[in-house]
Amino acid sequence: MNIDDRDRRILTLLQQDARMSNADLAEAVGMSASALWRRVRALEAGGVIERYGAIVNPSAMGLGFQAIVHVHLTRHDPEKLVEFIRAVEGSALVQECYATTGQADYHLRILAPDLEAYNLFLEQFLFQLPAVASAQTNLVLRTIKHNKPVSP
Repeated sequence: MNIDDRDRRILTLLQQDARMSNADLAEAVGMSASALWRRVRALEAGGVIERYGAIVNPSAMGLGFQAIVHVHLTRHDPEKLVEFIRAVEGSALVQECYATTGQADYHLRILAPDLEAYNLFLEQFLFQLPAVASAQTNLVLRTIKHNKPVSP
């Protein structure tokens, strides 16, 4: 999909406030409401806009413990790998998972209520997966940058 300057402006505004009305958004970018509506629908259909949502404060939800876990796999057996991926996708504590290059095979961002809950996650979940050889945890002391809008 070809993204022009007007699309970039629309995307910037929607990332700042996804609840902005169609009329307000149209006015901000200098388009008619119907033309803007068609443009936004095209961005959605083209996969540029994947979804809309709210940004929730984890601490307000009782999730004050955050960690980045570097996971090393025992082997890259396709069956065990699929099992690992499905398990991670199904875990409520795993917020994000990335397959990466480097020493670790996967990096997980974990949100948990506290250290005890995280320890249970390790012992009763992660270390029970046959593909997992080891994991190294980095505790998040403070977040410097999070949920940065994509600059098209």
